[in-house]
Amino acid sequence: MTGSVLFCICLAYFVLAYFTYGNFLKKLFSIDPKNPTPAHTNLDGVDYVPTKAPVLFGHHFASIAGPGPIVGPIMAAYFGWLPALIWILVGCVFVGAFHDFASLVISVRNRGRSVSFVMEKMMGFTGRQLFLGFCLLCLVLVVAIFTLLIAGLFTKFPEVATASLLFIFLAPVFAFTTINLNFSLKRASVIFIPLVFLSVYLGESFPLNVETAFNIAPENVKSFWIAVLAIYIFVASVMPVQWLLQPRDYMNSWLLYAMLALGFASILAYSPEIKMASFEGFSAVTGDGKMTDMVPALFIFIACGACSGFHALVASGTTSKQLNKESDALPIGYGSMLIEGVLGIMALVAVMSMGNAEFTELGKNPPAAFATGISNFCGALGLNVSLAKVFISLAISAFMMTSLDTATRLGRFVCQELFMPKAGKENVKSNESKNASVGLVRRAFMNKYVASFSIVCVSMYMALSGEAASLWPIFGASNQLMSALTLLVISLWLLSKNVNWMVAFVPMVFMLIMSLWGVSQVISQQWNSSGVLVGLGFVLVVMACMLVALGLSVIVHTVKSRFAVRSAEA
Repeated sequence: MTGSVLFCICLAYFVLAYFTYGNFLKKLFSIDPKNPTPAHTNLDGVDYVPTKAPVLFGHHFASIAGPGPIVGPIMAAYFGWLPALIWILVGCVFVGAFHDFASLVISVRNRGRSVSFVMEKMMGFTGRQLFLGFCLLCLVLVVAIFTLLIAGLFTKFPEVATASLLFIFLAPVFAFTTINLNFSLKRASVIFIPLVFLSVYLGESFPLNVETAFNIAPENVKSFWIAVLAIYIFVASVMPVQWLLQPRDYMNSWLLYAMLALGFASILAYSPEIKMASFEGFSAVTGDGKMTDMVPALFIFIACGACSGFHALVASGTTSKQLNKESDALPIGYGSMLIEGVLGIMALVAVMSMGNAEFTELGKNPPAAFATGISNFCGALGLNVSLAKVFISLAISAFMMTSLDTATRLGRFVCQELFMPKAGKENVKSNESKNASVGLVRRAFMNKYVASFSIVCVSMYMALSGEAASLWPIFGASNQLMSALTLLVISLWLLSKNVNWMVAFVPMVFMLIMSLWGVSQVISQQWNSSGVLVGLGFVLVVMACMLVALGLSVIVHTVKSRFAVRSAEA
């Protein structure tokens, strides 16, 4: 079997899953397009804005994608392509896409608030604060890490910096034409989408080398870009969503669509032979040069292509506030994750055709491995292999930027929610008057400017100090732990509706075991070398265990109560 045949089989599987399991979920969550969404009921022109499905799909897809669906499967391919393939196919449909869709719907049903609000209703104020603290910690880490990665990319590849800045400047112009000039989405797209691809060409032709342009010392270039990114993400966090994030993400999504189309066509044309072993064993030497056990590493490496906790924050943070009607939740929440699964399979096919020596070397840099593999296939289409490689690399970098600015805005939302009073506390002002300092702090951090500035400052401090790089080993496990906790919230919500809650509970148990196992491994491995990692790992484990204990107590109490009622009726 060739890589092209395998890819087509997987593509058909995802299409079938959308129309079968997707329709099952529509019925389970009683999706009704007539139900008003928070984008209409809470319309404020800043965060709550009704958005057409194609634009919101672009924003959501660009925000959750980033480099994750490419990096994870290639990292896991050291164990062989078959385990990675199985986890993507099963995890994406029954865990990840369900997780994203459910998070979006639950948020929409709760005024566009994050899943933490639902957690408060199910598990109390303590549960809400623990979950928000957990999310905030992860988001600060995301912002710091992606800032470092993008600043390093801009330093090494100035052409990427040029293209990225052009994307940013195009976004408000696109918004102006649709909002003030009343251009239709189709008309604006016809004008601006070609400009996006022209920006890629201009980036290659006119790379922004700040070292020579602004006479900056080479050792300070990366710090310069960190400062520029800090200003950008602060502005992106507080600006009305329809003026920057929406149009930029929508235009960026066309780059990914083009990359997907290019990858699909080149795989079919080249029909790559599968040279990689299907299974290397339950342990293998991975890209970092260390012997690693497949379990739980496989389920930590492959996040965005199968299941990622970050997606729930996007779905319930920005997307739910822009959903025009409930029926859009399935293509946006469920469908976009399935396309991530397709991208994950494409990443696997890109490296399947490599010999062992070639993959061992290229696999250390997954984006480069992906760009190399797909660009080599492009030769069968008569395209210039080197230009195809540059385009793919630029597309990946554009989505790293999208993940960065979305994570900052989500951090702002979470920070604001963290300082909100208990749900239903109408007398909060009278309570705060008893302690003016507490009231002042609460009001300050509920302000979008203060909350955004705080997130940016802490994240930039970590980036400039280099702490984010050292915290990378814990990031994957914490991200998956977040997905397990989100699935716990979904389980409780479904249980409260007296519907089939096991569709969330079973994946939750599995993800909880894998993620806690992963965090425990990091603690063990770093015990004598990194006190920061060990300390953070302990904090994450303790917070997760407390949340799980609260959740299980609610489940046990609810099940016992219903059993008692049924026994009495009998």
